[in-house]
Amino acid sequence: MTMTPDSGYFQHDGLNLHYLRWGEPKCLPIVMLHGLRAYAQTWQSLAAELAEEFCCYALDQRGRGSSDWGPTGSYHTEVYVRDLKALVDHLNLERFILIGHSLGGTNALEFARQYPERVAALVIEDIGPGSSNRGEGSERIRREMRNTPLVFSDWEEAENFWRKGRPNLTAEGVRSRLQYSMREDEQGGIVWKHDQSGIAEARLTITPTDLWPAVESMNCPTLLVRGGQSDFLPQETVNQVMQCNANFQAVEISGASHYVHDDCPEAFNRAVTSFVREQLQ
Repeated sequence: MTMTPDSGYFQHDGLNLHYLRWGEPKCLPIVMLHGLRAYAQTWQSLAAELAEEFCCYALDQRGRGSSDWGPTGSYHTEVYVRDLKALVDHLNLERFILIGHSLGGTNALEFARQYPERVAALVIEDIGPGSSNRGEGSERIRREMRNTPLVFSDWEEAENFWRKGRPNLTAEGVRSRLQYSMREDEQGGIVWKHDQSGIAEARLTITPTDLWPAVESMNCPTLLVRGGQSDFLPQETVNQVMQCNANFQAVEISGASHYVHDDCPEAFNRAVTSFVREQLQ
């Protein structure tokens, strides 16, 4: 099933922030938060699976997609959480399911910690306490932030960048990244739609949020999704989270890296769809 989402904007903190909606507003809402350098359309496949039963909203977090760029110092969890609260207040969503990948997972956990009465259930894709400040995956992302080019000579070079850096990406995943995270500039070069320089500087200089307080306090059903080949969320961390809080359950998607919904969309969608449908019962 494919469907074209509706597009909307709201203002917060002096920025125009963009979001997409799939499904009818009368249905139980799901809010989706993308990762570090992604965009709202990254959730297209999952939203298409859910839109007959749920109303899915995906936010272009500040500095990404069609949202305005913010100051470099604003690219951190506290501000992202305020942006999310502004979105759900704008949409009059009192209680909803929240899904987040990586950076979006951090923001989802922190929002749920601060506003537990508003989150009915939570899906966290491939991030946990310590993921962002230690381990192979954290170092890989810091290396990417230091070394990612700001401009490519043509679309072929841009595509090669993604295929080399994300070897597990499906063909659709590559197409999506090229379409929604890159654009042609006035000189004919291929540049990022997101604030690559500001996001990189923030990721390299701002201390990541400690997620243990959020994990310890979580009082809603929470699904933790790990990629079987992830270098970012160790199985040991998953075990510690499960031992810490009985509201968490976990699923591992074999063949997927840190980018589970891009690498293995069908398996990811099945796991998430099954979990969120349980919340309707």
